[in-house]
Amino acid sequence: METARNTEEDPGPAQKARPARSDGKGWRGWVMDVRPLRHRPFRRLWASTSVTTIGSQLTAVAVPKQVYDLTGSSAWVGYASFAGLLPLVVFALWGGAVADRVDRRKLMLSTNVGIAVISLLFWAQSAAGIHSVALLMVLLAAQQGLFGINFPARSASIARLVPAEELPAAGALQSTVAQTGMVLGPLLAGALIPLIGLPTLYLIDAVALCVTLWAVWRLPSLPPLPPLDEGSGPGRRRAGAREVADGFRYIVAQRVLLLSFLADIVAMVFGMPRALFPQLASSTYAPWGEGFALGLLFAAIPIGAVAGGLLSGTFSRARRHGLMVSAAVVVWGLAITGFGLSAGLWWAAGFLAVAGVADMVSMVFRGAILQSAATDDMRGRMQGVFTVVVAGGPRLADLLHGTAGSLFGPRVAVAAGGLLVVVTMLALTAAAPSFRRYTG
Repeated sequence: METARNTEEDPGPAQKARPARSDGKGWRGWVMDVRPLRHRPFRRLWASTSVTTIGSQLTAVAVPKQVYDLTGSSAWVGYASFAGLLPLVVFALWGGAVADRVDRRKLMLSTNVGIAVISLLFWAQSAAGIHSVALLMVLLAAQQGLFGINFPARSASIARLVPAEELPAAGALQSTVAQTGMVLGPLLAGALIPLIGLPTLYLIDAVALCVTLWAVWRLPSLPPLPPLDEGSGPGRRRAGAREVADGFRYIVAQRVLLLSFLADIVAMVFGMPRALFPQLASSTYAPWGEGFALGLLFAAIPIGAVAGGLLSGTFSRARRHGLMVSAAVVVWGLAITGFGLSAGLWWAAGFLAVAGVADMVSMVFRGAILQSAATDDMRGRMQGVFTVVVAGGPRLADLLHGTAGSLFGPRVAVAAGGLLVVVTMLALTAAAPSFRRYTG
């Protein structure tokens, strides 16, 4: 089997990095840094992401669409999304501890198989015409539990596949290709739903997951590195509640990590209005066509994020990482407020695209903070917490916005949430000067 030292371009990416090809001047200073793609294992992981993200986004659109069709309620869309939160939280935290104790490649393989099976079950229930929101919620909960174990292992593996100095570039590459899939996936879903129906969307996702299985199978073995501290016994290989608690203590001790997590929680919980997209598409933006409007709303934020990623050279060299995160979250909140106040579809999509650019900036610098501040034996747990924050925050937002949208109307709920993001982030930044001065 191929090992981490057996790549075609670099004999040991974690030990020695090649000099950068660009000094940041001229046009190269504007575009994305692609040096991490020289490393074959990372390139495989990156390529698989580009394919499977499209498939997963077909399911991400199909599930809320199916729930809304069955219930006619945005609140139920929020409840269904919230059903995946508890397994996501539990299994991401535990899965992060497991990822620090076992071969991460094997963990990714087993969980990807499980996710593929769940995708087939989504297809089966839809094809059979089983009109059960409860079943959809159970399948979503199982899918999110497996994702909670898989994502920390996948993310924590990146630092073993590229040199340390290329971690921000690797993060930008991963985020950009994921966001590209999130653009194409919803647009394809909006176009394909009237043509092939929801069952086939689920089936396409299951087929796409086969690409991920192949790519992970071809990765080098990624067993735990030898412990850095002396006298660590067999208990070090456990992955239980104590190890999870150690991860939280580590975050508290590293205050910059804590503030970076809080910044994302503020942005996602108060300012992610995706649960209201089906309602807005069928009411406010119905003149443009419900299917087209729904696909565009889901795709607009990723479109902005892709644009930000492709031009990441304009900001990725900034040294004030904490300040960049704070500024990006404030811009996100302002853009979401503008979206809530927009009666026209194209204005709405434009504000969401600006929010996407801000989200990419935030992701790049939060990712750089996380990867550089944590040691390898803690990266799985840090990525587990990161998974809970990144994936769990929007699910809390789905519940909050779905309920608020039903009570006060979708546009009022969206605009109020965006303003709350701005006020809360400014208060956090003012209260934590060490975070805004953090230079990485």
